[in-house]
Amino acid sequence: MATGAEAPESWYLALLGFAEHFRTSSPPKIRLCVHCLQAVLQFKPSQRVEARTHLQLGSVLYHHTKNSDLARSHLEKAVRCSQVPQFEDVKFEAASLLSELYCQQNLVDSAKPLLRKAIQISQQTPYWHCRLLFQLAQLHTLEKDLVSACDLLGVGAEYARVVGSEYTRALFLLSKGMLLLMERKLQEVHPLLTLCGQIVENWQGNPIQKESLRVFFLVLQVTHYLDAGQVKSVKPCLKQLQQCIQTISTLHDDEILPSNPADLFHWLPKEHMCVLVYLVTVMHSMQAGYLEKAQKYTDKALMQLEKLKMLDCSPILSSFQVILLEHIIMCRLVTGHKATALQEISQVCQLCQQSPRLFSNHAAQLHTLLGLYCISVNCMDNAEAQFTTALRLTSHQELWTFIVTNLASVYIREGNRHQELYSLLERINPDHNFPVRRFLRETLKMSNAEDLNRLTACSLVLLGHIFYVLGNHRESNNMVVPAMQLASKIPDMSVQLWSSALLKDLNKACGNTIDAHEAAQMHQNFSQQLLQDHIAACSLPEHNLISWTDGPPPVQIQAQNGPTTSLASLL
Repeated sequence: MATGAEAPESWYLALLGFAEHFRTSSPPKIRLCVHCLQAVLQFKPSQRVEARTHLQLGSVLYHHTKNSDLARSHLEKAVRCSQVPQFEDVKFEAASLLSELYCQQNLVDSAKPLLRKAIQISQQTPYWHCRLLFQLAQLHTLEKDLVSACDLLGVGAEYARVVGSEYTRALFLLSKGMLLLMERKLQEVHPLLTLCGQIVENWQGNPIQKESLRVFFLVLQVTHYLDAGQVKSVKPCLKQLQQCIQTISTLHDDEILPSNPADLFHWLPKEHMCVLVYLVTVMHSMQAGYLEKAQKYTDKALMQLEKLKMLDCSPILSSFQVILLEHIIMCRLVTGHKATALQEISQVCQLCQQSPRLFSNHAAQLHTLLGLYCISVNCMDNAEAQFTTALRLTSHQELWTFIVTNLASVYIREGNRHQELYSLLERINPDHNFPVRRFLRETLKMSNAEDLNRLTACSLVLLGHIFYVLGNHRESNNMVVPAMQLASKIPDMSVQLWSSALLKDLNKACGNTIDAHEAAQMHQNFSQQLLQDHIAACSLPEHNLISWTDGPPPVQIQAQNGPTTSLASLL
């Protein structure tokens, strides 16, 4: 028989074994697991066992039930019980999980001091010190306090260097680089990326960890180039990134743990990185005006996400899905597929209904997309309301400029909004000293240099229109013909419609009857195609979304008939 001193330990191990058995059953028997763990506390265990049991109960309740208040109670007890020396594993894990739960319950002011205290006392425990720094930096990022987040990541990078972890130092620095890109501090990004590139190339360690660092680094490089509009210059980096992800897919996970506990991190699972590379490729294709290529990669990425979400409920997958859908919706609107775009806007609404945080991060973009859809179906009052709502919800400078520019186009098309238009133009560009054609020629020069095909097509047709109005038919023709050719490659339906109309009038003015007739026929075909799509879109129940300008996304009734999308099965 066991002695009195050994009995509690035996009971604890037995109950712990039962709890784990019930937790890992298929399906999991969480109620029985919780009962077993609660039974441990009835035996008046040692403080160490009591603290660990409260942590286990809190973790199980947090991850497997909706009883967040009880989970919080157990985690708070775990934190209190572990405030003695040599309880580091329980102390820091409980603090990390409890702060996560606080954030979920919108108790951010409780999470911050908890994490700060844990960071302060964890300097002798490298893994937890780094993890808690990452966690607090993430919390500041979610609050849009990017300066504090950058400061913490800088502290983490220096700590990792001191404890000899170049791998984790690179993770901290790359994370900081990502935030600097978000803040548009491009002058600080360049030297940081140069340093990161050196660290990544010099680090010798686990091949998957090394390649994941390289993917992180290349994603930031590509994003940096795209932010600067350098679509042509980014191609070598993008090719490297695609080769890198192929290399990672051939590597097997190395189960040998790193000797340095500060190296016990990974950036993203291989499958997530693959989706991210698809996303970056879509962004490049969109900017370059290769819309069919963008649609192809979006379809691949969404199929991959569909498979991953069956096994993984990570919030980042939903974020990837929303960003991909935002890009493909833009493609659909440009290529004249409004009905499909509207159904995909509805999919974004459904994803945002499931996650308040996702909606908070993407509400402005969602209303902007609805505004663009409204323009495409000539609902100008609704477009104005959507763009006004989007402006209220965003603080991002580039998105703000994009929204204001589109709102200006609404005022121009309405024709009687001169005062509002002039006010907007003052905010977009207060300097009116340069002639419009100089701006357009500069735009054409820059877009040509960087292969920005859609911008080139738009600039050409606008210049062509200006020359036509001025009576310079030869110069107009020199602009409109290549505009039409480029627009058909993209394909951009609006530019094709505009170009064909201009080409018809131009040939008619020049007495080219046959060419004028051909252009008129092209214009008629484009008009019919757009009209049919217009009717299909407006007949969908999702069309009612154009009236939504306040609060969370409305619950949508799914269309029973009408156009369908190959992505409909995702939701």
